[in-house]
Amino acid sequence: MRVEEDFLGKKEIEEQHLFGIHSLRARENFDNSTLFPVEWYRAIGLVKLAYYKTYRKFRDTAREKGLPSPGGHRWLPDKIINALEDAAVEVSEGRHFSHFIVPAVQGGAGTSINMNVNEIISNVALLKTGHKPGDYRYIDPLDHANIYQSTNDVIPTALHIALIRLTVRLEEAVNATRSAVESLEQTYRNEIRQAFTQMQKAVPSTYGNLFASYSDALSRDWWRTSRIKERLKEVNIGGGAAGTGMGIPRFFILQVPKELQKITGLPLAQAENMVDATMNNDSLVESHAILKALAVNLEKISTDLRLLAADLFVHPSVKIPQRQLGSSMMPGKVNPVIPEFMISISHKVYANDQMIANLAARGCLDLNAYLPSIGLAFIESFNLLCSGCKSMTENLLKDMTVSAKNEEDDIFKNPSITTALVPYIGHKKAALIASDMKESNTTVFESNSKLAILPEGKILRILQPSSLTAKGFSLKDINPEETGHSD
Repeated sequence: MRVEEDFLGKKEIEEQHLFGIHSLRARENFDNSTLFPVEWYRAIGLVKLAYYKTYRKFRDTAREKGLPSPGGHRWLPDKIINALEDAAVEVSEGRHFSHFIVPAVQGGAGTSINMNVNEIISNVALLKTGHKPGDYRYIDPLDHANIYQSTNDVIPTALHIALIRLTVRLEEAVNATRSAVESLEQTYRNEIRQAFTQMQKAVPSTYGNLFASYSDALSRDWWRTSRIKERLKEVNIGGGAAGTGMGIPRFFILQVPKELQKITGLPLAQAENMVDATMNNDSLVESHAILKALAVNLEKISTDLRLLAADLFVHPSVKIPQRQLGSSMMPGKVNPVIPEFMISISHKVYANDQMIANLAARGCLDLNAYLPSIGLAFIESFNLLCSGCKSMTENLLKDMTVSAKNEEDDIFKNPSITTALVPYIGHKKAALIASDMKESNTTVFESNSKLAILPEGKILRILQPSSLTAKGFSLKDINPEETGHSD
C-alpha cells in the first residue's frame, strides 16, 4: 500500500493502481457505476499531449532567448517531458482505462475527470522514469501533468474532439443505411402499393416512391450529420478556468491550438471569445438536435416497415428477415426485433436531447457544472445511432423483400382508386362508382361496367399502373382523341 495526501487528509492506495487520491475521493463521492466514455478519455490524452509538446517549445524558446523560468516553476528536463508525452499517447490509445475509476455521472464540472487522467499520466510517467506510482516528488499530477491547464478548457475541448471523431463514424453508418434503402428503391421501383393516410387506404403509390422517400430523408440526415464538425470545431483551449487565460503563458494560448490541430488532423479553431465558449454550450445543443432529427427518421422508417410486415395485413407484401425466436411460449413466433430496437434507440436519443438542452440551460454564470452528463449523453446518442444504423442495414434492409401481387389486386377494390377517375368524369360520378364498390364489394371495373359510366377501354387505360403512378395528368391525357390517340 502507498499513502497519498491532499489538503483534506490522507488515503491508502494499493501500489499497482495508477489512479490517486483525487480519483479515489471522487469514486467515493459519486457512488454509481456509470462508465465514463472511452472516446472522451482518449481525446483527453490528445489534449494533454498537445500541452506537453507546447511546454517543450515554450521552454526551448525561452532558453534560446535567455529568459528564466517562471518564478513558481523550474524547467522540466527532457526525461520528464518525454515520459509525460509517452504517457499521454498511451491514454490517447485507450491504454490504462481500467485505472480510470471516476463514474461518468458526477459533480464538479469535470475536475474529477481531469485529475484521474492527470494521476494516470503522472504514475505512468513515474514508472517510465524508474520511480514508483505515487512518488509525486518527481512527477506531480498538478504541477507537471496539469501544467498550465484547467479542467474548464481541457475537458470540453476533449469532448469536442471525441464528438467530431464520432461524427465520421456516424456519417458512414447513415450512408450505408441510405445505400441499402436506395437498393430497395431500385429493385421495387415499379411495384404498385396501397398508400395509406391516417391508417386508412388512400390512392395507389409504388414501393419505389416509399423507399425513395426514406432515401431522401436519410440523405438529409447524412448532410446534417456532416455539419456537426463545423458546429463543434471551435474550442476554448487556452482559456483556462473562466476563458480569460489567467495564469497561462501567452505562448501556450497561441500555440496549444496549433499543436492540437497537428496531432488530431482536425480543423479545430480556438474560439474568438473563449469566455463565451467556456460558459455557453448552445453549440452542443444545436449539434445534438441533428442526432434527434436522424432518430426521428429512423423511427419513422422502422415503424412503417414493422407495420407493413405485420400480421395485421392478411397478405403483407413486405417480408422482413426473421432474426430470432419470438416467444418462450408460442412455437414458431418471430418478432420484428430490429424495428423495435431502432424505436428504442430513437427514444433514448430523444431523452438525451431533452437532458442536454436542460443541463445546458442550467449553466451558471461563467461555467456549466453539468458538462460531464451532457458529454455522456451526447456520446451515448452517437454510439446508439451508429449501432442502430449498422443493425438496421445488416439485419433488416439487406434481406427484406417485397411481393405486391395480392396488394395490387386489392387496390382495385379500394374505393379511393376512383380518385384517378375524377379528372375524366368529375367527383359526383366518381363517387357513384365508389359507393357501389363499397356496397357491392366489387372492383372499380365491375362497378363501372354496372353503372356504364366509362367505356371499358378507357377505364383500363386510366387505371393501368404506369398511369396510376405518373406525376399528375395533362389535358392530352384527358382527351387523347384530340392528339391522335384512341381508346
